[in-house]
Amino acid sequence: MSVTRIRKYIYILSLIIMIPGIVSLCTRGLNLGIDFTGGSLLHVRFENKVKVEQVRDVLDDYNIGRGLPIQQAGNNEFIIRTRDLSQEESNQLMKGFRSEIGKMEILRNEKVGPVIGKELTNKALMAVGIACLLMLLYITIRFEFKFGVGAVIALIHDVVIVLGLFSLFQWEVDSVFVAAILTILGYSINDTIVVFDRIRENLKLKRKESYDVIVDKSILQTLNRSINTVLTVLFCLVALLVLGGATIKTFVVAMLIGVIFGCYSSIFVASPIWYDLKIREN
Repeated sequence: MSVTRIRKYIYILSLIIMIPGIVSLCTRGLNLGIDFTGGSLLHVRFENKVKVEQVRDVLDDYNIGRGLPIQQAGNNEFIIRTRDLSQEESNQLMKGFRSEIGKMEILRNEKVGPVIGKELTNKALMAVGIACLLMLLYITIRFEFKFGVGAVIALIHDVVIVLGLFSLFQWEVDSVFVAAILTILGYSINDTIVVFDRIRENLKLKRKESYDVIVDKSILQTLNRSINTVLTVLFCLVALLVLGGATIKTFVVAMLIGVIFGCYSSIFVASPIWYDLKIREN
C-alpha cells in the first residue's frame, strides 16, 4: 500500500466526511446540554431506599431527558440537573416520583445557570488554540516545522469530524464532551508523533531513498503498533458504551469517533501533508 500515491483521494475522502458536518455546525450548531444552557436543579430525599436507576426510569417516563447527571448526596438523597422545567412539568415529575418510588421530600427546586458559561467556553477554545500552537512549536524544535504543520492539521481534522458528527446527529453535548475532545487531542498527537519519529529515523538511515518511499516504509513499520493500540482502546470504549450507563455515553461516543479518526489521520493525513510540504521545497 502506498499512502503517498493515493493521498489525493484520501484528502477528497476527508473533505467528503468533514463538509456535511461543517455545514451542519454552521446552520444548526451543536445540541447543547444543560451544562451550557442552564436548567432546573432538584434536590429530593426519599423515605425508602432508592437506587439511581429508579430515579432515572422516572425521568425517562416523563421525557425529562436521558443521561441526565444524577448525584447521590446522602441517604436516599439525590441532586438532579434537568432542562428548564415549567411549574406544571415539575409538579408532574414530583407526582411521578411519589407514585412510582414512594414518599419523598423536596429539599430544593430552583432554576440554575449554565455550569459552562460563555466565558468559560471561550477560555476552553483559547486553551485548545494555545495547546495547538505549543505543540507546533515543540514539534518544530524536536523535528521540523513541516512535521508540526502536518500534526496540527491532523488534530483539527479529528476535532472537526467529531464536532460535525455530533452536530449532524444532534447528539447532546455536555461538560464531559469537552473532556473527550481534550483526550482525543492527546491521543491523536501521540499516534502522529510515533509515525513522525519513524520517518525521521528513516530519513537519517536511508538518505538516498525518495521521500515517498520513506513515508510509506515508515507507515508500514508503525502500522501494527497503531492498529493494536486503537483496537485495545476501542475494546475498552465498547465495553463502557454497553455497560457504562447513560451518564458517560457522550464521552464514550465522542472518544470512539475520535480514536478511530485519530488513528486514520496519523497515517493518512499527517504524513501525506508532511510529504506534500517536503516535495514543494525541492
